[in-house]
Amino acid sequence: MESQKLWVQEDGQPVSCQEKLRVLDENWLEVQDILRDAFEDAVLMGVSEQGMRARLTDLVASLTSPHQGKKA
Repeated sequence: MESQKLWVQEDGQPVSCQEKLRVLDENWLEVQDILRDAFEDAVLMGVSEQGMRARLTDLVASLTSPHQGKKA
């Protein structure tokens, strides 16, 4: 997995704040490491690769926005 090259805002414009970019890149690397470790552990313990990929995909699909429920 490689780091995302561009972080895009809701309006389609790239994030340009260097501090935000640093945090986003650090978080992305951390997520990659955790998911890779969880995937490898599951497969080594006998979980099918396809099954684990499906669970990870479901996890991502179930994430809710922190903006949900907030009034604009």
